[in-house]
Amino acid sequence: MNWLTWLPDAFAHVQEWLFETVVQPLVYGIGLGGRVEEAFDATGWLLVGLIQIAILLAVIGPLERWRPVEPVVDRRAIRVDVLYTLIHRLGLFRLAMFFALDPLFDQLLGQARAAGWGSFHLDQLWPGVTDVPWVAFVGYLVVLDLVEYLIHRGQHGFDWWWSLHSLHHSQQQMTMWSDNRNHLLDDVIHDTLIVIVAQLIGVAPGQFIAIVALTQLSESLQHANLRLHFGGLGERLWISPRYHRMHHAIGIGHESQPRAALGGCNFGVLLPWWDILARTANFDARYEPTGIRDQVEPGTRGSVRDYGAGFWSQQWLGLRRLFGRA
Repeated sequence: MNWLTWLPDAFAHVQEWLFETVVQPLVYGIGLGGRVEEAFDATGWLLVGLIQIAILLAVIGPLERWRPVEPVVDRRAIRVDVLYTLIHRLGLFRLAMFFALDPLFDQLLGQARAAGWGSFHLDQLWPGVTDVPWVAFVGYLVVLDLVEYLIHRGQHGFDWWWSLHSLHHSQQQMTMWSDNRNHLLDDVIHDTLIVIVAQLIGVAPGQFIAIVALTQLSESLQHANLRLHFGGLGERLWISPRYHRMHHAIGIGHESQPRAALGGCNFGVLLPWWDILARTANFDARYEPTGIRDQVEPGTRGSVRDYGAGFWSQQWLGLRRLFGRA
């Protein structure tokens, strides 16, 4: 049995069952019958999120308890990260994006296609090779991962963007739930750029969902409170929890001094190749404390910076930092 065909077929059957038994009655019940097609697509994201959370609880959670980097001392901070994860992985954030921004996306992408963009498909680049399903999938994954790397460099390189992205780095108790700890405006910018690129290079909807799901699961593992690396060769093929923890290390991963335009190390999302090429890779076998320097060292105002303890305070303080008020 070919898993490349069996898995999508199995997923489609479960998605259809979930839609018909749960989502469709709810959509009609709240008077949104005209949105059935969009609701079916949203059911796919919901199913992906449920599968991911099941893997977190059944696989990555036990790994954290088996080989933790540090003891868990701040469970409240972890509970807030769980909320972020549920918002993102169960499709609530994408649902809000759909109602608020989808018409704008459609208009912009329509204009791009009218101007001649969006007709290129990566899987047609080398007929007979790139049109093989798994080759096309790997090609799209590599291209989107390069885009992720460039976005991540921007999040650290531009002060206004860092004022939002710093929320992600303010977690001093990193766990598998920490990946989605982001400012919502930062997520809007990131997701908009990824969707635009995916549309322009011709990523099919099913491939896009699979790439996003794989990326999110890998990032959950990277952020885990887990003493794990992939060895000398593996560390250079795929990003491990040890490699990414160095990126979150106080004063090392994202705060090189003096703070250059793009200081820091280990910006890669899935593949460390871009860090290696840009000479931003750090393969030191260390597990350093995580957070931001101004959380533990008084700044120019004589006090440490507050990034907020709860969801809404974190979002509000992020906006205040963006406008130079915090």
